Amino acid sequence: MIEMREPGAQQSMPKIVIHAKGERHEAEVPPNTNLVVQAGIRRFPYPHLKYRCGMAKCGTCVSRIIKGLENLPEPNWKEKKVLGERMALGYRLCCQLWIDHDLELTQENLVPAQVAAPAPVE
Repeated sequence: MIEMREPGAQQSMPKIVIHAKGERHEAEVPPNTNLVVQAGIRRFPYPHLKYRCGMAKCGTCVSRIIKGLENLPEPNWKEKKVLGERMALGYRLCCQLWIDHDLELTQENLVPAQVAAPAPVE
C-alpha cells in the first residue's frame, strides 16, 4: 500500500526496536533509512546491530523481523541468494532495506545458514 501525504507534509520517523544481548533497544530513525548505513556512521542502531560488508555478500546483518515485515519491499536477488529458505521464517538482510515504517527485529537465536538450503535464484 502506498502512503499518500499532502505536498510538503513531513513523513513520520520510523520507530526501530532491536533485541540484542537480552536487551531491548528502541529509537526513531529518519525516513528512508538504511540501518547498516546508520550504524556505520555511529548512529542508532549502533552498536546494537551486527554488520560488515553492507553489500549482501557476508550475511552478517541477517535479522529476523518480529514486527513490520509486511511493510518491507520484496526481497531482492541478493537476499534470496544469501538467505534461501530462511526468508520464509521472516529473515532479511538489513543492508538491503530502506526503512520507512516501524520495525522490530532480532539478530539473536537465528537459524544458521547451513541448516536451511539456499533458495534457487530466478
